[in-house]
Amino acid sequence: MCEAAELSSLKAQLQDLEVPLFAVVKENLGKELDCFKKFFSGKVYVDQKRNFYGPQERWMFLSMFLRIGVWRNLWRAYRRGFRGNLRGEGLVLGGVFVIGPGDQGILLEHREKEFGDKVNMLAILITTRTMKDNMTR
Repeated sequence: MCEAAELSSLKAQLQDLEVPLFAVVKENLGKELDCFKKFFSGKVYVDQKRNFYGPQERWMFLSMFLRIGVWRNLWRAYRRGFRGNLRGEGLVLGGVFVIGPGDQGILLEHREKEFGDKVNMLAILITTRTMKDNMTR
């Protein structure tokens, strides 16, 4: 949820560029999705078939407990007031994509290497501004 809040902080700048903000999540357990929406200001889709996560899902297993980066990211999120839960399947790694209109395809791709591996927010803004500038030419 920490990453969702950070991405949402870009919403005004993305709106100025006419770039929508979407999230694709893999499950909706209990009130988990409602809680996520408190931190994410874009539209949220649930991909129950996990088509968006394929063709091969990326998982992080027990090795996550041995990675100092994971512990650092968990501590950073905890200090900022974000609390997770232990329900559902929480081992699939996520990512952030900037997808251009038409046949432009994926312009920026960030796939987590470990939990909490954040995308560079400046890279998102530069990519979306470049995309918008290319469209106006």
